[in-house]
Amino acid sequence: MNSLERWLDGERMQALLVVAVPRIASALLILVGFWLLMRTTRPLLRGVLARARFADALTDMLVEGVYKGSLVVIALIMSASQLGINVAAALAGLGVAGIALGFAAQETVANMIAGFLVFWDRPFKIGDYITTLDQYGRVQEITMRTTRIRTMENTYVIIPNKQIIGDMMVNHSLNGETRINVDVGIAYKENIARARDVLLSAINAVPGVLDTPAADVVVRSLGDSSINLQVRGWIADSSRERSTRFAMTEACKVALDEAGIEIPFPHLQLFVENVSDQALRGLATLTPRAS
Repeated sequence: MNSLERWLDGERMQALLVVAVPRIASALLILVGFWLLMRTTRPLLRGVLARARFADALTDMLVEGVYKGSLVVIALIMSASQLGINVAAALAGLGVAGIALGFAAQETVANMIAGFLVFWDRPFKIGDYITTLDQYGRVQEITMRTTRIRTMENTYVIIPNKQIIGDMMVNHSLNGETRINVDVGIAYKENIARARDVLLSAINAVPGVLDTPAADVVVRSLGDSSINLQVRGWIADSSRERSTRFAMTEACKVALDEAGIEIPFPHLQLFVENVSDQALRGLATLTPRAS
């Protein structure tokens, strides 16, 4: 009872208020000031990043994540110090906890850093058709940790960003028109110029193949059993690359069959000389003589 009376003593309460009210007021002013700073500077920062052509996801991460989070942490630390809280000890504890968390989440942190690099370097964007890690498909979503691709089989592939950054990636949509190459072999007895005319007529009739740039047929190599040609056509829509490739391959086979141009299968030609006289003489030397 006596202790309660001491706490409720008017002079003691007045002294506590004199000390506490300015501190509380300072802490509140700091929080309000940082809140106003955040409200006024976030749109400006977004505008600067937009003019710098930052990706929308990267802008959101930098403004709503890094910038906003940093201001909140600084405001809380400064407000806590005004209230007499030992901020240094709390920061030391948070530092130790952060180190432990970093070791436990190395893969996640690595993928997030790789995601930052994807947003920064922009090797692809949502809607592009890419090939990476033996997966071909359309980019559906890019997050800080993963990239999500919808394949031609309508499956959903989720790939960690660290693997995409560390592996070769092909962007089929980056430069507009896409060239499709189809390899065809013809027999050595066939005429290359005639085969070229037949193949060009066939692929130019395939839907989606462009007139400009013009399709062409080149001799890629001279193989063991065939003259290896490469039929090359251009398309405007990279989403039709696979279907157009299949159509071009079929059109080439049908056109060569109709023109009577042979597509040879691998074979080996063996030449045997007449060695009967030499063989008989050799056998005679091996025949044992009668004693």
